[in-house]
Amino acid sequence: MRLPQLGELGQRRLRAARVAVIGAGGLGAPVLSYLAAAGIGEITVLDPDTVDVTNLHRQVLFTGADLGRAKAVAAAEHLRAQAPDVTVRAVVDALTPENALELLAGHHLVLDGTDNFPTRYLASDACEMLDLPLVWGSILAFSGQVSVFWGAGGRGVTYRDVHPVPPKPGEVPSCAEAGVLGMLCGVIGSTMAMEAVKVLAGMGDVLHGRLALYDALRARWDEVPLARDPRRAPVTALEDVMVTCGLPGPTGPAHDEVTAAELPGLLAAGERVIDIREDREVEGGMVAGAEHVPMGALLAGASADAAEELEGAVLYCAGGVRSASAQRVLGERGIRVRSLVGGFDGLVGSEVRISRP
Repeated sequence: MRLPQLGELGQRRLRAARVAVIGAGGLGAPVLSYLAAAGIGEITVLDPDTVDVTNLHRQVLFTGADLGRAKAVAAAEHLRAQAPDVTVRAVVDALTPENALELLAGHHLVLDGTDNFPTRYLASDACEMLDLPLVWGSILAFSGQVSVFWGAGGRGVTYRDVHPVPPKPGEVPSCAEAGVLGMLCGVIGSTMAMEAVKVLAGMGDVLHGRLALYDALRARWDEVPLARDPRRAPVTALEDVMVTCGLPGPTGPAHDEVTAAELPGLLAAGERVIDIREDREVEGGMVAGAEHVPMGALLAGASADAAEELEGAVLYCAGGVRSASAQRVLGERGIRVRSLVGGFDGLVGSEVRISRP
């Protein structure tokens, strides 16, 4: 209230604001904490996942008591305790082309803290169609990026202007696969919250048309100017990037999981086990007796005719993230598969035999 750039008017604007936060993970945790503490009037938390012990080093909104709980529900509970005057709504669901417009409509601003490309494209497209500003952040290892997209009617820059073509499957690892330093989430998440407050309160120079790059090892911020591609047509319909490009998309926990202890017995019984990692990943070894079908090829060939061959198969990737995503996609096509808990990396110390090329 004492800051002249914000003042009582700015605080009233924050109190009247309705904000949607996609993802309650590493970026969502600091984003949600700071937005609630800043006095945002209404916050919608969207996340289909549950709290896992591996989340706790970076998703500081949660504690050990939250393990196994839905992230959106646990986050909402903590935020209500932190800021009782803030209205928090938990949505335990993934953003999809079918529900995106309905879930995001009615908000004044959206923040995207997800870790997969299909949701990033979907969030940007939906916000462009709804004429909503989108604060976007991304992290990996020791690096992070932040920008503000606002491109309704073909005017401003959106995520598609920065990344016109989605990466190929396996080309860019997720944080679960490549790792991330927990404190980096705080730096980028706090910056996202700062940009959101600036947009809502109408103060300062927001990161619209600019991409801020942070290198934690150098302790340095760099900046890249952004411009809208004049040849790109405005978005008028939502595309399912996960289907068209075979990329891992939004996912919650796997519905039918297999543990490392169960895997040898399944292999001995002749159950089909499929390694869905990319070619470069299997160079370090794969489960003896498994077959290799990269995720993109698996999903592209998984038609109704292939349902009988895939039914009941066990899928595994590096850490279990992609296999859970593939399980969700195949399940929507009526094909039931199982996912290996912890993936290939979780087999260390188990009795599963590994074959080397």
